[in-house]
Amino acid sequence: MSDDHMRLRTTPGAWSVEGAAVVEDSRVGCTEEDPRATELRRAVARLRRELAAHPADLPDRAIADDELAALDAMAREGVPEVPRLRRALLLIAGALGSVSALAAALTGVRAAIDLFGEVPQPRGRGVGRD
Repeated sequence: MSDDHMRLRTTPGAWSVEGAAVVEDSRVGCTEEDPRATELRRAVARLRRELAAHPADLPDRAIADDELAALDAMAREGVPEVPRLRRALLLIAGALGSVSALAAALTGVRAAIDLFGEVPQPRGRGVGRD
């Protein structure tokens, strides 16, 4: 391995090639990332990889790609807003439709979003409520 390559691999914020994906090394000194954000980024990365490898021509693939990028950005910036996370999840699920090959990865993204909190139930609706 060349010295340049080793320097890139050990420099925080450097880009490296892992398999077919180019990833950014996000280690920064003593900064600790929220474990929920870490899990969300991991789940998003998995779905992005599987979507990129999926051979079918999905008409709304660009929407899914954009929302996955937005989820990753929100996870990197700190504690994201739960309603925005859920909106992105709905858009991704709608864009992917019922592609069973992506179901497990999509479920992983949903589980990671659930770590940020439950959706509050609407008040004043339903049977037996005032």
